[in-house]
Amino acid sequence: MSRMDEVRKQMMEAMKAGDKPRKECLSLLLSALKAKYIDKRADLTEAEENEVISKELKQTRETLESTPADRTDLIEECRFRIEVLSEFAPKELSEDEIRAEIRKVLDELNISAPAAKDRGVIMKSLMPRVKGKADGAVVSRLVSELF
Repeated sequence: MSRMDEVRKQMMEAMKAGDKPRKECLSLLLSALKAKYIDKRADLTEAEENEVISKELKQTRETLESTPADRTDLIEECRFRIEVLSEFAPKELSEDEIRAEIRKVLDELNISAPAAKDRGVIMKSLMPRVKGKADGAVVSRLVSELF
């Protein structure tokens, strides 16, 4: 079952249960997945579905961070959306798992003492492996710790 079908099923269950906030959140996610499907004009791969879900999560987190503290209604709405979207999001890699991927890349590239000039080569090899599974800022920070 594709994520789109899974989201649609969950949305229908929320509608039947009368859970309007959950239904609305899932409806927005389904719309984003459908938009990507229409743009591609073919079925989405799991990686593409994960990318859409991660993008929605990131946008919601950014909204939460930029919301003034006195707007508790928006803060609660964002937290709820993050909770619902997290059900469909791929498991995020821990910092230790990212460091293990960095070590694998260093071994493959035969880099024993990484220098600042190697950063681009390391990131170019590393990012496709962790895309959708780790935040790019965290990956960049961990790679920077090598120098």
